[in-house]
Amino acid sequence: MELGEYNSLTLLRFTSVGAYLGDEEDNDVLLPNKYLTEEMLVGEKVNVFLYKDSEDRIVATTETPKIKLREMKYLTVKEVNGYGAFLDWGLEKDLMVPFKEQTQRMDEGKSYLVGLRFDFSTDRLYATMKINPMLSKCLEKDIEGQMVDVLVCEPTDLGVKVIVNQKYHGLIFHNLIIKPINPGDEIKAYVHKLREDGKLDIRLTKEGYEKVIDSESTLLDYLTLHQEIMLTDKSSPEDIRELIGMSKKTFKQAVGKLYKERKVTLLEDRIALITS
Repeated sequence: MELGEYNSLTLLRFTSVGAYLGDEEDNDVLLPNKYLTEEMLVGEKVNVFLYKDSEDRIVATTETPKIKLREMKYLTVKEVNGYGAFLDWGLEKDLMVPFKEQTQRMDEGKSYLVGLRFDFSTDRLYATMKINPMLSKCLEKDIEGQMVDVLVCEPTDLGVKVIVNQKYHGLIFHNLIIKPINPGDEIKAYVHKLREDGKLDIRLTKEGYEKVIDSESTLLDYLTLHQEIMLTDKSSPEDIRELIGMSKKTFKQAVGKLYKERKVTLLEDRIALITS
């Protein structure tokens, strides 16, 4: 059984307080009554998340946590007291960030980037703001051009820091940010370059012809939903980014392809979908 992770366990027996679940090493854990469903049967597998309750007992839950072991997320502080800061991670017992794991003062109501780790000396889960030790140098030579999962972090002078696939340092340069992104956003993006230091340059859109095809599909989806878009080739780059999340150049290329395919008509103040 691994704390901070989902575990597939066998339902052993029902009791007055809930059901006991077991693994192949004869360990068992309580799944309280409030998480039981009529579909659960003795002998069947149940997928549960394991953590410790307020009395330091391992307990199972079918609730979905906002973070798992070795993941990094932005979580909101619910309380700060003499022991540390306590975060809302979607479960009954809040997640603690000990003072020694804080790199700055944490205030109630604000969100911070933290990682979930396990302390073998105390057998407990804890959150930390010390993220760098959780990230590694990227050695994947074929990662350039791939779509990746990106967690948006804080801005810098060069651009916006991101965490790539929950493993690597990444950066989106300011001039390549074509739509609003904010710390805590979880988005899909593309690896432009693997740098010598093992960090990744990230772009929000595909490069070259593939990017045009992708943008054409995005624009067509928008028009299918709204029938028209209040933009033209004379619209400002800012308006285009705000409404459709593309650079002006990519927008014009996508419009050109749709026009050649006779899917849109170009009007003085807008672009309209051709429906017949």
